[in-house]
Amino acid sequence: MHAAVDRLGTVVTAGTARPGTGAPVAERAVTALLARYGGGAVRGTTADRGTASAALFQLPVTGEIADPKLRPPFAPALAALAGGQQTRLPVELATGAGTEVRLVVPPGFHPVTSPDGPAGVSSRAVPPLGATPDGTPDGAAGHGADRAVAAAVDGLTGHLAEVAEELFSATGPGPRRDFAVITAALADVVHAAGAVYAGVCALEADGRTTEATLVVSLARHPLPITALATELATVRRHAEVWTVLLPAGPAAVLVEGRTVPVPGALAADGQRRWVVTSVVEAFVPLPDGASVLCVQLSTAQPEDWDLYTEAFAELLNSVQFGWDGTPGVPAPVPLPLPLPLPAEREAAVPLDHNPFAALADATAVPAAEDDPALRGTPVAVPPPDFNPFAAIADATDRNEQGENEPAEEREAEREENEPDGDPALRGTPVRVPPPDFNPFAPETLPPLPGEAPDGTRSGADTPATPPMPEARPFG
Repeated sequence: MHAAVDRLGTVVTAGTARPGTGAPVAERAVTALLARYGGGAVRGTTADRGTASAALFQLPVTGEIADPKLRPPFAPALAALAGGQQTRLPVELATGAGTEVRLVVPPGFHPVTSPDGPAGVSSRAVPPLGATPDGTPDGAAGHGADRAVAAAVDGLTGHLAEVAEELFSATGPGPRRDFAVITAALADVVHAAGAVYAGVCALEADGRTTEATLVVSLARHPLPITALATELATVRRHAEVWTVLLPAGPAAVLVEGRTVPVPGALAADGQRRWVVTSVVEAFVPLPDGASVLCVQLSTAQPEDWDLYTEAFAELLNSVQFGWDGTPGVPAPVPLPLPLPLPAEREAAVPLDHNPFAALADATAVPAAEDDPALRGTPVAVPPPDFNPFAAIADATDRNEQGENEPAEEREAEREENEPDGDPALRGTPVRVPPPDFNPFAPETLPPLPGEAPDGTRSGADTPATPPMPEARPFG
């Protein structure tokens, strides 16, 4: 929620215990605004089914990190926040109130979020109990929830119409309608992102127009300030991250440049284009240890960077916290997905499988050359004194002896003539595993000496062991 205070600015209040009902209001607000302004195409886009959605205007958009050379400087007003100053303890709240945040937005920003907040956040947005306008008693046919949504729609519609009058007072009803309808179409998206305040600034500076946007939101993030600043510096490598000390406590402030697309429906010439914006963002951990206050300001006029950073620093110094003393519950960490099993182990285990049953009969073990565990390409591991730069023996004598002889005869002849073997071929014989080799495949153990293939000891002096009953630990 927010309220304008004369000669002070806009006081924004938000809390972790007041998320609202989450009921959508964008479609009903857009319908009401189109009826208010007489309908018609919005920015040349014809609404479907009598209303307009954010998708019709290719919204919302996602910015990208701009070239590091386009990053704005860390302005003196922001650097001054790193100086030592006293911090205030959070105001004590009643149990169950969670954490409350209060800050002051400097004059010049026009809020585009409803002063009463989303549906169900503020009791002042709901009419008093009693009979509904159609005479039905309150509580019948679900009018309690409907009244909260209807009150939120009425508040948002009236507020956007008022802001449109302020920003486009020198124009006709067309630009006012377009601004109000497009902003209303984004109401649900803004609320789903956790934003509690969003505003635009349009000023005349040195005979030219300058603009900026401001967003205040609450998010769940349990990291302390040091870990939070480290994470920001790691994730946003092209940003400049500082740790500062505000009256409300420590905070992390980053400055970076972003490239943001402008949809064709919002461009003056109807062509999609990109603009480079200068962004400053602050993250202030809340006293509950599980939430963080996020404040972001961006502008496409780098020549006015000092002007806006001064207003941003003034806003951060006005932040105040209230807390009921109950630690917050951090957001659940999603468990990692299990790794896929090898193809050899994807087969389902039968229900009657007994993991404690005796191994397969050793007599059924295939020959060594047929054992999958022994398949592969035979090679020789070089000995420790192997010299890879030694000269290769001349193959003329070998050719004279005949290379067409069988390999077994040549090997036998080589062993007779060279008892120690060819130095170039010495080494430990091993086998290179084939591509489908499975090192986790179960092995079959051969029978021990003096043991029959069925696992019993041979000999008359060995007492007979009764066979153990079949164990089925899983039923």
